[in-house]
Amino acid sequence: MNKAFTKETDSDADDDGADGASPPLPAGGKNYITPEGYARLRDELLQLMDEERPKIVETVHWAAKNGDRSENGDYLYGKKRLREIDRRIRFLTKRLEIAEVTDPSVHHGRDQVFFGATVLYADETGDERSVTILGIDEAESAKSQVSWISPIARALLKSREGDVVRLVTPGGAHDVEILSVSYPAPRPAGAS
Repeated sequence: MNKAFTKETDSDADDDGADGASPPLPAGGKNYITPEGYARLRDELLQLMDEERPKIVETVHWAAKNGDRSENGDYLYGKKRLREIDRRIRFLTKRLEIAEVTDPSVHHGRDQVFFGATVLYADETGDERSVTILGIDEAESAKSQVSWISPIARALLKSREGDVVRLVTPGGAHDVEILSVSYPAPRPAGAS
Protein backbone atom coordinates (compact mmCIF):
# COMPACT_ATOMS: atom_id res chain seq x y z
CA MET A 1 0.00 0.00 0.00
CA ASN A 2 1.20 3.50 -0.80
CA LYS A 3 2.51 5.32 2.30
CA ALA A 4 0.37 8.34 1.39
CA PHE A 5 -2.75 6.38 2.28
CA THR A 6 -1.65 4.91 5.59
CA LYS A 7 -2.97 6.09 8.92
CA GLU A 8 -0.58 8.22 10.93
CA THR A 9 0.06 7.00 14.45
CA ASP A 10 0.17 9.31 17.42
CA SER A 11 3.96 8.98 17.35
CA ASP A 12 3.83 11.02 14.14
CA ALA A 13 1.96 13.88 15.84
CA ASP A 14 3.19 17.41 15.45
CA ASP A 15 5.77 18.14 18.14
CA ASP A 16 5.57 21.93 18.39
CA GLY A 17 3.19 22.06 21.30
CA ALA A 18 0.41 19.87 19.96
CA ASP A 19 0.71 17.60 22.98
CA GLY A 20 -0.71 20.32 25.21
CA ALA A 21 2.57 21.01 26.98
CA SER A 22 3.03 24.54 25.68
CA PRO A 23 1.45 26.74 23.07
CA PRO A 24 3.25 27.03 19.75
CA LEU A 25 5.66 29.91 19.31
CA PRO A 26 4.41 32.88 17.31
CA ALA A 27 5.62 32.93 13.71
CA GLY A 28 9.11 34.40 13.63
CA GLY A 29 9.09 34.67 17.43
CA LYS A 30 11.94 33.71 19.66
CA ASN A 31 11.72 31.14 22.42
CA TYR A 32 12.82 33.36 25.30
CA ILE A 33 13.52 31.51 28.54
CA THR A 34 15.22 32.29 31.84
CA PRO A 35 18.37 30.39 32.85
CA GLU A 36 16.33 28.63 35.56
CA GLY A 37 13.62 27.64 33.08
CA TYR A 38 16.22 26.33 30.65
CA ALA A 39 17.82 24.26 33.41
CA ARG A 40 14.42 22.77 34.40
CA LEU A 41 13.66 21.74 30.81
CA ARG A 42 17.16 20.31 30.35
CA ASP A 43 16.85 18.37 33.63
CA GLU A 44 13.47 16.97 32.54
CA LEU A 45 14.95 15.90 29.20
CA LEU A 46 17.90 14.17 30.85
CA GLN A 47 15.64 12.46 33.41
CA LEU A 48 13.40 11.13 30.63
CA MET A 49 16.34 9.88 28.55
CA ASP A 50 18.53 8.51 31.35
CA GLU A 51 16.01 7.17 33.85
CA GLU A 52 12.38 6.88 32.81
CA ARG A 53 12.77 5.67 29.22
CA PRO A 54 15.23 2.86 30.07
CA LYS A 55 12.89 1.61 32.84
CA ILE A 56 9.92 1.48 30.45
CA VAL A 57 12.02 -0.21 27.74
CA GLU A 58 13.00 -2.86 30.27
CA THR A 59 9.34 -3.39 31.27
CA VAL A 60 8.23 -3.65 27.64
CA HIS A 61 11.05 -6.09 26.88
CA TRP A 62 10.06 -8.25 29.87
CA ALA A 63 6.35 -8.09 28.95
CA ALA A 64 7.06 -9.01 25.31
CA LYS A 65 8.74 -12.25 26.45
CA ASN A 66 5.54 -13.27 28.28
CA GLY A 67 3.73 -14.33 25.15
CA ASP A 68 0.44 -12.93 23.77
CA ARG A 69 0.96 -9.19 23.41
CA SER A 70 -2.62 -8.37 22.42
CA GLU A 71 -3.92 -8.71 25.98
CA ASN A 72 -0.71 -8.00 27.87
CA GLY A 73 -1.36 -4.81 29.88
CA ASP A 74 2.28 -4.24 30.78
CA TYR A 75 3.25 -4.45 27.12
CA LEU A 76 0.40 -2.27 25.81
CA TYR A 77 0.76 0.38 28.51
CA GLY A 78 4.55 0.33 28.17
CA LYS A 79 4.42 0.88 24.42
CA LYS A 80 1.96 3.74 24.88
CA ARG A 81 4.13 5.31 27.59
CA LEU A 82 7.22 4.96 25.36
CA ARG A 83 5.44 6.91 22.61
CA GLU A 84 4.55 9.63 25.12
CA ILE A 85 8.12 9.81 26.41
CA ASP A 86 9.59 9.88 22.90
CA ARG A 87 7.16 12.66 21.89
CA ARG A 88 8.14 14.70 24.96
CA ILE A 89 11.85 14.10 24.30
CA ARG A 90 11.46 15.36 20.71
CA PHE A 91 9.50 18.38 21.92
CA LEU A 92 12.02 19.29 24.64
CA THR A 93 14.97 18.78 22.28
CA LYS A 94 13.44 21.13 19.70
CA ARG A 95 12.52 23.76 22.30
CA LEU A 96 15.98 23.69 23.90
CA GLU A 97 17.67 23.97 20.50
CA ILE A 98 15.82 27.20 19.70
CA ALA A 99 15.79 28.60 23.24
CA GLU A 100 17.13 32.09 23.70
CA VAL A 101 18.30 32.22 27.30
CA THR A 102 17.69 35.69 28.71
CA ASP A 103 18.75 36.62 32.24
CA PRO A 104 16.22 39.07 33.72
CA SER A 105 18.61 40.08 36.51
CA VAL A 106 20.47 42.35 34.04
CA HIS A 107 17.50 44.74 34.43
CA HIS A 108 17.65 44.72 38.26
CA GLY A 109 16.86 48.18 39.63
CA ARG A 110 15.11 49.45 36.50
CA ASP A 111 11.51 50.62 36.36
CA GLN A 112 10.77 49.56 32.75
CA VAL A 113 9.04 46.25 31.99
CA PHE A 114 11.10 43.69 30.08
CA PHE A 115 11.18 39.89 29.96
CA GLY A 116 11.53 38.46 33.47
CA ALA A 117 9.93 41.42 35.26
CA THR A 118 7.54 41.01 38.16
CA VAL A 119 4.91 43.69 37.70
CA LEU A 120 2.38 44.90 40.26
CA TYR A 121 -0.52 46.61 38.51
CA ALA A 122 -4.01 47.87 39.35
CA ASP A 123 -7.06 47.61 37.13
CA GLU A 124 -9.82 50.23 36.75
CA THR A 125 -11.57 49.02 39.92
CA GLY A 126 -8.40 49.36 41.99
CA ASP A 127 -7.82 45.60 42.31
CA GLU A 128 -4.09 44.89 42.41
CA ARG A 129 -2.41 41.90 40.79
CA SER A 130 1.16 40.84 40.40
CA VAL A 131 2.52 38.83 37.46
CA THR A 132 5.96 37.66 36.42
CA ILE A 133 6.64 37.63 32.67
CA LEU A 134 8.45 34.43 31.66
CA GLY A 135 8.95 32.13 28.68
CA ILE A 136 6.21 30.07 27.06
CA ASP A 137 7.68 26.80 28.34
CA GLU A 138 8.18 27.92 31.95
CA ALA A 139 5.25 30.18 32.90
CA GLU A 140 2.77 28.69 35.40
CA SER A 141 -0.47 30.63 35.84
CA ALA A 142 -1.02 29.09 39.30
CA LYS A 143 2.14 30.92 40.41
CA SER A 144 1.05 34.25 38.82
CA GLN A 145 3.48 33.74 35.96
CA VAL A 146 2.47 34.67 32.43
CA SER A 147 4.04 33.96 29.07
CA TRP A 148 5.64 36.91 27.31
CA ILE A 149 3.15 36.39 24.44
CA SER A 150 0.07 36.65 26.68
CA PRO A 151 -2.19 39.70 26.28
CA ILE A 152 -1.27 41.11 29.71
CA ALA A 153 2.46 40.70 29.08
CA ARG A 154 2.21 42.31 25.65
CA ALA A 155 0.35 45.27 27.17
CA LEU A 156 2.90 45.67 29.97
CA LEU A 157 6.15 45.19 28.02
CA LYS A 158 8.23 48.37 27.60
CA SER A 159 5.97 50.39 29.92
CA ARG A 160 7.29 51.99 33.12
CA GLU A 161 6.14 52.43 36.70
CA GLY A 162 3.28 54.94 36.76
CA ASP A 163 2.22 54.29 33.15
CA VAL A 164 -1.38 53.42 32.31
CA VAL A 165 -1.62 50.85 29.51
CA ARG A 166 -4.56 49.46 27.57
CA LEU A 167 -5.18 45.72 28.02
CA VAL A 168 -7.32 44.26 25.24
CA THR A 169 -8.99 40.95 26.15
CA PRO A 170 -11.86 38.96 24.65
CA GLY A 171 -14.01 40.50 27.41
CA GLY A 172 -13.18 44.05 26.29
CA ALA A 173 -10.50 46.68 26.74
CA HIS A 174 -9.35 47.78 30.20
CA ASP A 175 -6.86 50.31 31.50
CA VAL A 176 -4.25 49.08 33.98
CA GLU A 177 -1.76 51.17 35.92
CA ILE A 178 1.75 49.87 36.55
CA LEU A 179 2.46 50.31 40.28
CA SER A 180 5.89 48.68 40.53
CA VAL A 181 8.42 46.72 38.49
CA SER A 182 11.06 44.43 39.96
CA TYR A 183 13.63 41.94 38.75
CA PRO A 184 15.60 39.20 40.49
CA ALA A 185 18.90 40.35 41.96
CA PRO A 186 22.01 39.36 40.02
CA ARG A 187 23.71 36.26 41.40
CA PRO A 188 27.26 36.62 42.68
CA ALA A 189 29.95 35.40 40.29
CA GLY A 190 30.47 31.67 40.56
CA ALA A 191 27.04 30.98 42.15
CA SER A 192 24.86 28.41 40.44
